[in-house]
Amino acid sequence: MTLRHSPREGSARRIGGEIPDATIARLPVYQRVLAALAESHVVIVSSEEIAAASGVSSANVRRDLSHLGSQGTRGVGYHVSSLLAHVTQALGISSERPVVIVGAGHIGTALAAYQGLPSRGFRVVGVLDISVDRVGSPVADSAQMRVRPLTDLEAVVREGSARIGVIATPGAAAQYVCERLVQAGVRSILNFAPVTLAVPQDVEIRQVDLAVELQILAFHEQRRTVTIPECSA
Repeated sequence: MTLRHSPREGSARRIGGEIPDATIARLPVYQRVLAALAESHVVIVSSEEIAAASGVSSANVRRDLSHLGSQGTRGVGYHVSSLLAHVTQALGISSERPVVIVGAGHIGTALAAYQGLPSRGFRVVGVLDISVDRVGSPVADSAQMRVRPLTDLEAVVREGSARIGVIATPGAAAQYVCERLVQAGVRSILNFAPVTLAVPQDVEIRQVDLAVELQILAFHEQRRTVTIPECSA
């Protein structure tokens, strides 16, 4: 089995040979903006309005949507409900996506309780943990779902038809959990553990390292206030 390591930065590959990664990364933002417009009963929206709400340029919006085959009408704009359906379908969330979370600590339980997941097409079908103190406790104050032991992982994945897994464990346990998820049939993984994971070529993995993101913000904050000396070779 060929393994690859989870990247910490985006690559230039294209999904399906058609849509660039940069465009894919912006589609969820467009989906959120369009959903809010639909809830406000807005019928038509321009690329400039989508851009302003998304924090990108209108040229990027038009280019991104053209990858989906959505051109809009010159001088008029895009039909909100139609474009929302198009973006939702492209993201693969037009039907419900079951998710299993491993790690019932602060991050794992916060994700399970997050009300934005169901509205975006995701359903948490199980939260698991190795700690006997956490196993059996209610998930997100719900009597219907309780934390299950890690030994139940394969059963939870099978019963819930989960194909997306979230790793919210300490770094030392992340690779083991990742391998268990893959063996159970999960092929898409969101990793919050601060480690790089080795996964098979057919597994898609996204890395979320909160400390790294804060360090990047600190770097930019420093540049606003301090002149950084150039490093010589």
